[in-house]
Amino acid sequence: MWSNFHTHSNYCDGKSPIEDVVRKAEALNMISLGISSHAPVPFPCQWCMKPDALENYLRELNVLKGKTSLELYSSLEIDFIPGVISPSDFRSKLDYTVGSVHFVEKLPDGTRWEIDGLHTLFLEGYEKIFRGNIRDTIERYYELTREMVATACPAIVGHLDKIKIQNIDGKFFDERDTWYQQAVKKTIDVIADSGAIIEVNTRGIYQKKSTTTYPGPWILEYILHKGIPVTLSSDAHHPDDLINQFSVTASLLLTIGFRTLTLLHEGRWQSFRFDEQGIIIR
Repeated sequence: MWSNFHTHSNYCDGKSPIEDVVRKAEALNMISLGISSHAPVPFPCQWCMKPDALENYLRELNVLKGKTSLELYSSLEIDFIPGVISPSDFRSKLDYTVGSVHFVEKLPDGTRWEIDGLHTLFLEGYEKIFRGNIRDTIERYYELTREMVATACPAIVGHLDKIKIQNIDGKFFDERDTWYQQAVKKTIDVIADSGAIIEVNTRGIYQKKSTTTYPGPWILEYILHKGIPVTLSSDAHHPDDLINQFSVTASLLLTIGFRTLTLLHEGRWQSFRFDEQGIIIR
């Protein structure tokens, strides 16, 4: 039995209606499920929910909660852009929030620069905004994550080190570099003081964009050292990916030393033991 609190629907760039995601979760005998479509943003965005769809989205989720034995929760994956959007903007409407950084600064033409889109677009911002300085680029990404946690803390911090997908074959930096590890650890230290949960996100693996989870194993070791709760998610954009790579990732977490996963159960965040087959509730 598994849970997943980072999933998407066709209200944003997900491939299926919410009901199809719920029915698949039922078929998988999942304990609980959160639907967290990308929140609307106040500028053009192809993969975000349209602003006028939000009320229908929340209404549909509430209707479905009454039609399933599954524990179903309402959420959004919300971007953090200082002075523009943050998880706190939607908190009152939701059961919980997922906070993620997808945008870092603006291109010269005013377009918000996405750090996890096409590599060609990443290179454009890397050159035009940060003048080819990878350290400044990466450190700004983690700085924004820290600011999000400090000023508008979400329940779950989404795909913490996702920017690494642009570091193809290690061409920009080595994760063993002191400056990189310091930036990550400084960010985790802020999360440790916030009470937020860090997701262990499997999407990079099954999409073949990363050989490791977001965040990767060495970061997970530091998260364990800091005593931060984790939850397992797949960032599913299709119902078939709801528990993709969960068993192998659970095995990894157990090897590192984790003994519990945190999930919403009966309306509150609780920690439960797990094994490679799922979460153990007695």
